[in-house]
Amino acid sequence: MQDPKFVKDAFSKIADRYVVTNHVLSLGTDILWRKRVGSIVQDWKPKQILDIATGTGDLALQLQKSCDDAEVIASDFCPEMLAHASRRGVKKTEVVDAMNMPFEDDSCDVLTVAFGLRNMADYPAALTEMRRVIRPGGHLLILDFSTPEGILRKPYVFYLNKILPSIAGLLTKQKEAYSYLAGSIGDFPSGSAMCELIGKQGFIEPRCEPLSGGIASIYTAEA
Repeated sequence: MQDPKFVKDAFSKIADRYVVTNHVLSLGTDILWRKRVGSIVQDWKPKQILDIATGTGDLALQLQKSCDDAEVIASDFCPEMLAHASRRGVKKTEVVDAMNMPFEDDSCDVLTVAFGLRNMADYPAALTEMRRVIRPGGHLLILDFSTPEGILRKPYVFYLNKILPSIAGLLTKQKEAYSYLAGSIGDFPSGSAMCELIGKQGFIEPRCEPLSGGIASIYTAEA
């Protein structure tokens, strides 16, 4: 659970270098993860997609490509991030607090959130609010970092806590923001724990698809 003021201030400061930094830190793997999300959502054939905590719009742009018949609304509570999303080609953006969305009940077919739930103040409350705006039979998709098991765990945790903040600090001049990122990943529920949390908020059949050995995961569920 995070402090929303700190999160908003941190992301405002790194908005200008956010996209490049993410690609460098993941060695471009994050692009492949979003393409996988686009493929999954495309199979659901949605007409209305709400991408919350969209940041600079990476996932919204992928969804616009993969689901060109759908209306994609990209929302975030950080205007600086949304300004970049608009300049990069995201067609429809709205400044929205994901904890208290202005959208009507049952108003979207698919709700997506990539690397955003982890930054919210209350995970169960955020998921309950997401459930409210998805129509019955619609879908939730969460893409976020997770902690791998087995032999990858120790080197990944070392990279996350010792190397990533230093590299990101050089690129953005905001090392504190990425030290926070490392800590937030370690504290964030993943795998079966995340599926259990999603299920407790009223979603049906939550599932986990690990990516790249488990350093990220896609969670899907039906409303």
